[in-house]
Amino acid sequence: MEHSHQLDLNLLRTFLAVYRSGSFTGAAQLLGLSQPTVTTQMRTLERQAGRELFERLPRGVTPTAVAEALAARISAPLDELAAVAGPDPAAGRADPVHLAGPAELLCARVLPALAPLAAAGVRLRVATGLTEPLLDELRAGRHDLVLATTRPRGRTLTSTPLTDEEFVLVAAPAWAERLGDLPAAELPTALHPVPLVTYAQDLPIARRYWRHVFGRRLSGPAAVTVPDLRGVLAAVVAGAGFTVLPRYLCLAELASGALVALHEPEDPPINTAFLVQRPGAVENPDVTRVRDLLLREGRTW
Repeated sequence: MEHSHQLDLNLLRTFLAVYRSGSFTGAAQLLGLSQPTVTTQMRTLERQAGRELFERLPRGVTPTAVAEALAARISAPLDELAAVAGPDPAAGRADPVHLAGPAELLCARVLPALAPLAAAGVRLRVATGLTEPLLDELRAGRHDLVLATTRPRGRTLTSTPLTDEEFVLVAAPAWAERLGDLPAAELPTALHPVPLVTYAQDLPIARRYWRHVFGRRLSGPAAVTVPDLRGVLAAVVAGAGFTVLPRYLCLAELASGALVALHEPEDPPINTAFLVQRPGAVENPDVTRVRDLLLREGRTW
């Protein structure tokens, strides 16, 4: 792209927003422009460059090799420029930090960890939801940080492992007594008639536990589904049946005896949670404070 020295700075800024958000709509939201303006600017840039920069997809756009090369060259200098031209840090309190993730991890671990920052004046705007929609919103500039239960695909988002959740098979003491002290191999059969309480109809966590620990498929419908693991926990503590939960969520109940671990395998299934940051320059020092604190605390969860 030998003409790039003549390219307009505004067009490059819009290009980078499209590249990072993965869509013209997302870029328009990030920049406070209308979508037709973004489309026009990208056509102009493609005309000036003489090359196609984005392939239009049914949902969003994907960068061509030319766009990848251009993004690699301009992202650092443009981010530096944005930081210099950004708001004056001395002009009062930084903007709120927009943080999103699974409700359970946020409520049980993240918010308690961030309490000292909140007490010191850092403002937080917390949203809950499922990883994929939250990552789409992150690309569109709606969040600064997202806790993701899977590593984001593609190279536009930077993710850092935050913590490992270990899964544990649990029931209330009454069910545990009724099952007795069974060898692991007999557990799946013994549990078959026991009601299963789970997060979703397709039994995502329990199915994974069965595959990983027992080496077999979990069959049978859920007795109760509730899309919040704290609800699953409450139902199982009250005797509704059995479930598989992240250990961090039921530590107190296991310690008090309100729940019993039905099996303690040598190699329990584990899921890594990632901290994902919004693409672009971090102009808000409080975002960095929140991120650094979470990465430090996450090791102990």
